[in-house]
Amino acid sequence: MGYTKTAILMAAMTALFMGVGYLIGGGVGLIIALAVAAGMNAHAYWNSDKAVLRMHNAQECNSQVHPDLQRMVHQLADDADMPHPRVFVIDQDQPNAFATGRNPENAAVAATTGLLRRMSREEVAAVMAHELAHIRNYDTLIMTVTATFAGAISMLANFAMFFRSGRNQGAGGVIAVLLVMILAPLAAAIVQMAISRSREYEADRVGAEICGNPLWLASALEKIQGFAARIDFDRAERNPQTAHMFIINPLHVHKRDKLFSTHPNTGNRIAALVKMAEERGIASSPTGRASNPWG
Repeated sequence: MGYTKTAILMAAMTALFMGVGYLIGGGVGLIIALAVAAGMNAHAYWNSDKAVLRMHNAQECNSQVHPDLQRMVHQLADDADMPHPRVFVIDQDQPNAFATGRNPENAAVAATTGLLRRMSREEVAAVMAHELAHIRNYDTLIMTVTATFAGAISMLANFAMFFRSGRNQGAGGVIAVLLVMILAPLAAAIVQMAISRSREYEADRVGAEICGNPLWLASALEKIQGFAARIDFDRAERNPQTAHMFIINPLHVHKRDKLFSTHPNTGNRIAALVKMAEERGIASSPTGRASNPWG
């Protein structure tokens, strides 16, 4: 169901984008919209991962910089039969993490130093497995494309009056243009956030399979939510367009499911993971060492 819902939402985003282009400039506007979308998505496809890592001043792990985290992520990737992503650390006290990259062969995961300090080894493994799930599911590419579409729709909507200014239009035409300028970006944002929420649930499920214990991820989500509500993440606040990438929203908002939330309700995610554990007969404590893949 998650993939079907995502496909429908992606189709809605594409239709919205093309519709805005047509309303603004007719057939020519539609062609311009397609050209803009192609150019922006091509640029995002090749460069979005580098840009995001620079925004958060991420440092790549190696034999001297958090080698344990790199080994852990690579072992999880081996268990999931995936290519090894590049592994980065962000010097930030709020525990959090994200994944980026255009495909599994060109991907990166990043964790904050707060995550490494405040979580158990099992919880860190579960969070990293969640991020690997995003990579395996191509969510990083999907969210890059939807974010680019949303930005392009907002740009076209802002130019709506300019594109139509040369046309002879009455009050009704002006009102229509104003509605496009206001409602098109709003609709794009709603669709983008709905896609993001849908992909988080799927990444939780697949991540729990990769790490081997859904309760480890449930415990990590509960702790991260609590810390994120109290600890500022300055770089995320300065770059709110990246908030949807993190495992928990880093911006002190969206505490429950609602229209403009980039993340599902954390309690709902935990409940789904607990149910998954019960179905698998896993009854150990969330950070217990039963079936621990790290020994």
